[in-house]
Amino acid sequence: MFNALRHSLSGSAPAGRETPVLPAPGDHPVLGTALDGPWPEGSRVIYLAGGCFWGVERLLWRQEGVVSTSVGYMGGQTPNPTYQEVCTGATGHAETVRVVYDPAVCGEGGESLLRAFWENHDSTHLNRHGNDVGTQYRSAVWTTTPAQREAAARIREAFQGELTRLGLGTCVTTIEDAADAPDQFGGPYYLAEDYHQAYLHKSPSGYCNHGPNGVTCPVGITDLPAQTDILAPGDAPA
Repeated sequence: MFNALRHSLSGSAPAGRETPVLPAPGDHPVLGTALDGPWPEGSRVIYLAGGCFWGVERLLWRQEGVVSTSVGYMGGQTPNPTYQEVCTGATGHAETVRVVYDPAVCGEGGESLLRAFWENHDSTHLNRHGNDVGTQYRSAVWTTTPAQREAAARIREAFQGELTRLGLGTCVTTIEDAADAPDQFGGPYYLAEDYHQAYLHKSPSGYCNHGPNGVTCPVGITDLPAQTDILAPGDAPA
């Protein structure tokens, strides 16, 4: 699906740069943990893309068991791309959230996070989320462990069953192994500019087009209905 486009972009992607666009990552302003590590021993890392990364990150930092989140660019050709370069579509990257989590809380494969991810974005449109159109807004999961890959494939299949039952189309989320999984290539993850990190904490009324899509994601570990509210007490709606 996207691999053909990624190949076609390889000769036309911007050259990029050696210096990261966020050269000195600090701590997460909400969670108080390092954006770029180190993290507690035993933590797991998974990468999730589902439209504009501002809303996806806020959804995920609110999930129980999450140690840290950051936003960045993944799955493309250009090293250390800028936001402006990614927005052209020429780098091939997706706006992505890196999630660091406690497997004792979220499940070894990040099951609770994957459930929240699929329940709170539209995974049925290729390279589009709401009014945001382009390959940078595609729906994708990059895994770093076999347990994550198994969980992602299983949960996507279960979610597709619900979509089919409700006549809501086909889930187009891709699942690949991340570059930091052994002997695999998913494209390195590059941290985005500081302006984008925890954006909806800094600007609570900023742009966000993520929220419950009304479809319960059956993952085999909970009987709870689909999430209906992603706002924490006292938060301003976006």
